[in-house]
Amino acid sequence: MSLDLPYMATYADYGVLPPTQETAGGRTWITRGAHFVVGLSELDSGAEVHRHHRDESFVLVARGSVGIQAGLHQVEAAAETLSITPPGTQRLVARTPSLVAWICTAREQEWAALASNAALYAKGIPSAVAAAVPWPMPVGGFRLRHYVLAEHTRTGSVMRPFRSCTLMVNPLVKRAVPRDSRQLDPHVHTDFEQGSLVLQGTYKHHLRYPWPPNLQDWRDDEHVSIGAPSLTVIPAGAIHTSHNVGHEPGWMVDIFGPPRRDFSLQPGMVCNESEYPLPE
Repeated sequence: MSLDLPYMATYADYGVLPPTQETAGGRTWITRGAHFVVGLSELDSGAEVHRHHRDESFVLVARGSVGIQAGLHQVEAAAETLSITPPGTQRLVARTPSLVAWICTAREQEWAALASNAALYAKGIPSAVAAAVPWPMPVGGFRLRHYVLAEHTRTGSVMRPFRSCTLMVNPLVKRAVPRDSRQLDPHVHTDFEQGSLVLQGTYKHHLRYPWPPNLQDWRDDEHVSIGAPSLTVIPAGAIHTSHNVGHEPGWMVDIFGPPRRDFSLQPGMVCNESEYPLPE
């Protein structure tokens, strides 16, 4: 299929896929988008992870607790916290059995090449996806930044987006009950992808692709149920919406690269907006 047409969505079900990497202390699954790479690691207590990143990266602790060291700084990251690490080397040590998501840019070519869906991007970035241009430097320069998600919950909203210079991560508030299927919000992103990382419960993703002139290129709608943990990468140009189903609470994290301008232009929408200036 031409990259000028809507390309395939990725449904990476980590309950089915074998780990991308497996060590004595843990298992990691890696999936990518055009401009981001997501790794999800199940770490045994005491496991150490060393990584080097060219850009800032995010570390989301979904379960357990880890120590994070980046440069001269370190933090103890409990469950349901989000950290932004500066470019360079980072070291994670699991204090307890932990589930940790790390999100970096696709400029980390080694990680991008390991992704289970790397073949989808082997010929380059889809033409519908805009180029990734870094945003301005953060206030005070690059450093380890740490956020407790519970401190950023707002009445009447499930949104909690955070941005760096190159990425945006939105750990949505957990849903205790299924979302009302009569109040969904089908929408489309014309020039960027969305990664939806399911960390708890089961979600149903609905995708509808535009119809190009050639009937042979038309694609059926997709209605895919996928449980935790999993990552779905939604192509640019596809109408989509998602909702949790079943009796278990649902928790999903949306991922974008680069940061979303529409969210960033809404005052107060981005939780750490005072730390990261907007582009001119």
